[in-house]
Amino acid sequence: MAQRLVFSGPAQVAVEEFDPPAPKATQVVIKTKVSLVSPGTEGIVFNRMFDPGTHWDRWVKYPFYPGYAAVGEVVEAGRDVTALKRGDLVAVRLGHASMHVAEAAGCYPIPKGLTPTDAAWFALAKIAFMGALAAEHHLGDRVAIIGAGPIGQMSVRWARAAGARDIVSIDFARPRLELARRGGATAVVGKSIEQAVDDVKAALGGALPRVVIDGTGNAKVFQHALAMAAPRGRVVVLGDTGAPGEQRLSSDVIMKGLTVVGAHDSHSDGPWPEVRIVELFFGLLADGRFNLSGMITHTFAPAECVKTYALVSERRPDSMGIGFDWSRA
Repeated sequence: MAQRLVFSGPAQVAVEEFDPPAPKATQVVIKTKVSLVSPGTEGIVFNRMFDPGTHWDRWVKYPFYPGYAAVGEVVEAGRDVTALKRGDLVAVRLGHASMHVAEAAGCYPIPKGLTPTDAAWFALAKIAFMGALAAEHHLGDRVAIIGAGPIGQMSVRWARAAGARDIVSIDFARPRLELARRGGATAVVGKSIEQAVDDVKAALGGALPRVVIDGTGNAKVFQHALAMAAPRGRVVVLGDTGAPGEQRLSSDVIMKGLTVVGAHDSHSDGPWPEVRIVELFFGLLADGRFNLSGMITHTFAPAECVKTYALVSERRPDSMGIGFDWSRA
């Protein structure tokens, strides 16, 4: 039988067996190779770290099946599927499970030469891309990115790809900052956000950044992001907090004439549907313009899921990319 991870309640995770449905004519069966943990989203859900009445509260019901970034091999294709065949490697926005049955139209073929673990970043890269669109990066831009976790790392790489001149990554975890440098950060600040403004200005020759991206999901960061932005600047709220009531506006919004804009995974529409974003990400990855060296720091067997979510919950700054290896299921 197939296996999948399940949150049966707050701070409860296990592996359960299940029978995948028979594929329809437009679907494929995928044998998963790796799935990537989204530590921000999954940590909030696992620990139920959200306020009553929020969209999180409406979404999270038990049993809850976590994950949304899987890579696997097509082992069967429905009779109406022409774009995919047995043996193709694909990425799919589905959860932590050994087997998936998915619509072929929702699968993203992975170019030859890309590894499953690198390709598995596609979903987090897509989320950060929504932040890059909201930021409206300019050539030669000055950008500060708060948080050097997975979303912050992807935001650094999109800013670099968009032609930003100065990209400052801010995080208190030094190993994360080194990964940000590899990805294109021109300067790093290893301090808490409360103490970082002067260092950011120093890194930018005395100026403040036109764009500030908050990728932390920490509601208390918001006011500091407003304080860090240059006059007429742009603050992008990309990290999705479980406590939106704690995000407070300050006088910086009106006195500096700031634009504050939210960005979310669900904002895939208009000229940038998800398929186009993923294709761009794979292309930049294949061309060597997205450096993911060292980004996977922990790989677990599915049976080690309790240990995995303990890492997410208790030692998140000690990790970056966390993957499940389904060959060990």
